Amino acid sequence: MDYKLIWSPQAIEDIVAIAEYIARDSTIYAESTVERIFQAPEKLMQFPKLGRIVPEKNDESIREIFVFQYRIIYEIQASEIHILTVVHGKRIIEDLV
Repeated sequence: MDYKLIWSPQAIEDIVAIAEYIARDSTIYAESTVERIFQAPEKLMQFPKLGRIVPEKNDESIREIFVFQYRIIYEIQASEIHILTVVHGKRIIEDLV
């Protein structure tokens, strides 16, 4: 069964901010990074538990995958994958979900 992939408004805002930050130095690298961030979760549609459990939450349904130093944090809900946020890997997630 393929899961439906849903991007939250917060995740989209995060990606825009990441792109703007990287573009200060390189628009090409910014575009490449954004493209990889959008592509990475596609494999979750078939393998939703591919990512590791988010350590700060310790909840089986809230997981993450990495693209470079960015954490793509998602939640598995029934037959859907909700991309919640995209943050730098050094950031600790406290108020998620």
